[in-house]
Amino acid sequence: MKLKLDLHDIYNKNRDIDRALADIIDEALRKKAKSIEIIPGKGSGQLKKRVLRYLDQKEVKDKYHRVEKDGKNFGRLFVHFKH
Repeated sequence: MKLKLDLHDIYNKNRDIDRALADIIDEALRKKAKSIEIIPGKGSGQLKKRVLRYLDQKEVKDKYHRVEKDGKNFGRLFVHFKH
């Protein structure tokens, strides 16, 4: 199972971004998903940096295995889990 989170609609709402990321990670853990596809979009790159900073927090980092940046699509990240 792979989950997907598109951040285009909430790109300028910091609290909503954090909540959406926390919710999708919790859902992935509950459903034992292998990965999450996060789409911050291409734009200026600020939203992608924000997502990466969020994922780099210790309490969040402990929940997943690794983050992969899509080499073919700058506006997409994958978060992989080990269950």
